Amino acid sequence: MYSYIIRRLAFGALTVIGVSIIVFVVLRILPGDPLVAIFGAEGFTKLSEAERARYMADLGLSDPLALQYLRWVGDIVRGNFGRSFFRAESVGEMIMRRGPLTAEIAVLSVILSWLVGVPVAIVSALRPNSLGDNVSRFLSILFLAIPGFWLGMLIVLVALFAFGYRAPLTAPRLMADPWGNLQVVIGPAVVLGLGQAAYIARMARSSLLEVIREDYVRTARAKGLSRRPVITFHALPNALLPVITLSGILLGFVLAGSIPVERAFGTPGLGYAMFTAVSERDVFVMQNLVFLYAVVFVLLNILIDLTIAWLDPRIRYR
Repeated sequence: MYSYIIRRLAFGALTVIGVSIIVFVVLRILPGDPLVAIFGAEGFTKLSEAERARYMADLGLSDPLALQYLRWVGDIVRGNFGRSFFRAESVGEMIMRRGPLTAEIAVLSVILSWLVGVPVAIVSALRPNSLGDNVSRFLSILFLAIPGFWLGMLIVLVALFAFGYRAPLTAPRLMADPWGNLQVVIGPAVVLGLGQAAYIARMARSSLLEVIREDYVRTARAKGLSRRPVITFHALPNALLPVITLSGILLGFVLAGSIPVERAFGTPGLGYAMFTAVSERDVFVMQNLVFLYAVVFVLLNILIDLTIAWLDPRIRYR
């Protein structure tokens, strides 16, 4: 088990290094000049060659790419994520201020996906091809097909015209104002949670249908146990193992999916910051946020692998 943990951590580290190289190279080969993004097209034309060279040197963008990459990695190791082109705060300060809000949205959406998806899957699996099963499968396909940002904009428009909703300019801290914080995160969390619930329901239904046909489930029924304890204590724990794996993957995708959803609701989280950075071509913010998303995704996958190994005694890693 310990050797497996070491291997997974080593593979995760190699993945993070590979992602950092890809992110760095892609952002450097994108068309456009950072100085055009900073000064505008008209302001850029007014700069002399010496001024352009000086500004590029100040930004650290005139050095060889290998040196820029090594400097960036060194800054990350030291906890220095650079500064935005257009804002006084550093990228690290932006992450500390906006990150908790996006984390709350991600965790709340996963909780909602389980609260909705697992009961729907149980009803569908216990009564296959019934009216409830057909309705649940239709709804799961529907929410799989609906883009999250479109559903978010629809909810915002309905709330705007029906209740006079206004997008929040700031978000209170969870501990300082729980109710105000919940009002900010509940919209994006519900939209993302419904999309995840569709995946959870389909996966849990398929897994539960397989498990309830296993010999140990039939043996438990033959011994006289009623249906509820057999499903609750024998079938469901084993059926939920692949759902746990799927939830970890979906939690990572929520970080990327939160970008358009946070933009639709005007939620000041990391997703909104990423959208703004892309539209403004703020290279340092994009670079560090994409890298942060990749690191979180890799860590989540490692954690899920270790959790499955701990929960399922049939799995043996050597």
